[in-house]
Amino acid sequence: MTESSAGLLEAAFSHLGRLSDDTGLFEHACYGTPRREHGYCLDDVARGLVVLCRQPPPWHLAGPLDPLAERYLAFVVHAQSADGRFHNRLSFDRRWQDAPGLGDWWGRALWALGTAAARSPLPWVRERAAYAFGSSVQQRSPWPRSMAFAALGAAEFLVAHPAHQGAINLLTDAAKMIERREPGTDWPWPEDRLGYANAVFPEVLIAAGQLLLDAEAGYHGLELLEWLLSTESAPGHFSPTGSQGWRVGQPRPGFDQQPLEAAALADACARAFEVSQDARWIAGVERTVDWFLGENDQRVALYDQGSGGGYDGLHPQGHSANQGAESTLALISTLQQGIRIAGRR
Repeated sequence: MTESSAGLLEAAFSHLGRLSDDTGLFEHACYGTPRREHGYCLDDVARGLVVLCRQPPPWHLAGPLDPLAERYLAFVVHAQSADGRFHNRLSFDRRWQDAPGLGDWWGRALWALGTAAARSPLPWVRERAAYAFGSSVQQRSPWPRSMAFAALGAAEFLVAHPAHQGAINLLTDAAKMIERREPGTDWPWPEDRLGYANAVFPEVLIAAGQLLLDAEAGYHGLELLEWLLSTESAPGHFSPTGSQGWRVGQPRPGFDQQPLEAAALADACARAFEVSQDARWIAGVERTVDWFLGENDQRVALYDQGSGGGYDGLHPQGHSANQGAESTLALISTLQQGIRIAGRR
């Protein structure tokens, strides 16, 4: 898997460059061509900064990634308001289309800033990201998913700054927001139905166990992840929750299946392996990589061999032909975890 995945990762970074300009990262594409009329969103630029900053040497896989990371960081800090909230949508003519808020984009911005502060090879990127992280870490979102994304940034930040009280408090508060059902319940999930990026919840709990020495949270996170991996598996392949969500009693497989779900599960399984050294989590990561390669409910690849882009979703009729930012970043993120985990076998 490592050799083929490395080549695919290089191509996917090339497509990421194709979707980017001197401002940021275009949200949508028609086939492999950016749709400039839809502009940019912080959600995607932040995700882009995460994958660029966690890419290990050699840093230049398909062109200079350092300037791209600097550009994405500039976009993130430009979106930040004085009180630590963030704008999300910027039009092609460089006008913000929304007021600063605390939605998923706030959480992903903190995820990106925490990752850049801890992992960027560029000192000035680490310094600027750390300053911006500190300006927003005191905010709290009312939405558990947004808090969970932010907590992953706090977890990254704590690796480099283990005594940072703001990051400790954010990770603690996010873990507390994840509802814990009674043991033995038929539905252990903290929400009434599965939604999107589901594995972010167990990953936050596992991170809390790892970094805050909260053994109960860590154990609960591993239990939740085991349940999710089992629930989102069909015989021989990953079968993620569709975009409409799912609950027991509803038909499977569900569509439209989103690459984001595979990326979230790969991240969570990689962290679970890091803390437990249990080989079943390696298998979980590999299953998400294989989903992109064609081991899925429709037996079609979720990437374009020519462009390197990730297709936007898996439908009952096959894959979407469009290759936007979210799906391409999900492909890159999943491949990164696959390559990393393969080296630890």
